[in-house]
Amino acid sequence: MPPAAWRPPRVACDSLVALAPVTGEPAVLFAKNSDRPHDECQPLVQVAAARHAPGTRLRCTYIDIPQARETARVIGAQPYWLWGFEHGLNEYGVAIGNHTVFTRDGLGEPGLIGMDLVRLGLERARTAAQAAEVITGLIEQHGQGGSGYADKDWPYNNSFLIADRTGALRLEASDRRWALRRVARADSASNHLGIGADWDALADGTIEHAVASGWWADEAEGRFDFAAAYRDTSLAPELISSGRHRRTCELLAAGRPTPTSLRAALRDHYGARDPRDVPRDDERAYAVCMHADPVGTTTASLIARLPEDRDDLLRAWCSLGSPCLGIFLPCYVDAELPAILARGGAAPSPDSPWWRFKRLLTLVEADWPRRAQHARAAWDELEHAIDAESAEVEAKAVRLRRAGQGDAASRLLTRCMDANVGLMLARLEKLI
Repeated sequence: MPPAAWRPPRVACDSLVALAPVTGEPAVLFAKNSDRPHDECQPLVQVAAARHAPGTRLRCTYIDIPQARETARVIGAQPYWLWGFEHGLNEYGVAIGNHTVFTRDGLGEPGLIGMDLVRLGLERARTAAQAAEVITGLIEQHGQGGSGYADKDWPYNNSFLIADRTGALRLEASDRRWALRRVARADSASNHLGIGADWDALADGTIEHAVASGWWADEAEGRFDFAAAYRDTSLAPELISSGRHRRTCELLAAGRPTPTSLRAALRDHYGARDPRDVPRDDERAYAVCMHADPVGTTTASLIARLPEDRDDLLRAWCSLGSPCLGIFLPCYVDAELPAILARGGAAPSPDSPWWRFKRLLTLVEADWPRRAQHARAAWDELEHAIDAESAEVEAKAVRLRRAGQGDAASRLLTRCMDANVGLMLARLEKLI
């Protein structure tokens, strides 16, 4: 139980991944909930692939760094005031999500924040291994640092779950040190260090720093345990993240993961009738779909299917706001994302889909048991209809791609997304 004077930090986010042996098909499934301040708009944006002149500089959230010569096409969830992404998918089939983690290392001068590193990994990598190299190299060179919140000065360390078409990696960082572990079958990440003695790679000096700091005696204790040495629970008690991590592991193990089962996982409230009514000293108050401000509220979600077959489509299903009260829309990185999804800033705006979903959440919270059930039924109906219609469009797009007509496939998928967003917005206004 937290101490009486405890002030909860803003800490949340969960990512899940399942590889082909678990999914039962030649594809990797990735999912992420972004948990942020409840009123922080997080639009869905698309960044085009680009070439950059030698010597170009790139302004991230707090610092400038050298720009890469080429950057990839990316879809990502972007808190309105940040340069980086909470999660996203690129044109090569790399998906990344980040999470706050608490370690014994403090952070000094502004550097790259976790959301910067997600976007940089997506823009600069064609595989999960390359993304890990990009992120670890940038962490070592520029460090982590700078507040992750618009309204308070609070820098934090980060972990990342990185997936591609054939595998996945878990990366955890403490200041400029890090540990990396390959995912064998399935994994999930929450807001604490989870790489123990099972690491596959460490940053140079990671063990020596822990020994010099008194966090690890020496290697005679056995193989170095990264989490045992670096994890800190003094600010964020284990109940905030350990229960969610255990829950996501249970949901991954409950049966063969599918995009449908991952939607249910990201909407999970431990079965609570009203998730806000669970006492804050109960780990179930911090559900996968979180409604626990100021600790966190789920403000955006993504599910991605990453097929081994490069002629197949990269499919992402994206949700704005709380996924329990919204819809997972099919999105395609190889087509043009509807521009309206990127609208939204600090203040509520009627032309911002994210803010309209926030309005729906506020209305539902006035009578959660009745209104949440009504909204969920309305979204389920539309979600199923869109899934059926989109499956036909996707099949046609795959045939066009296999016939060498990639541009025609892209136009078809763009029209499909435009139509689906129109249906979503009409249903949203009807519910409000």
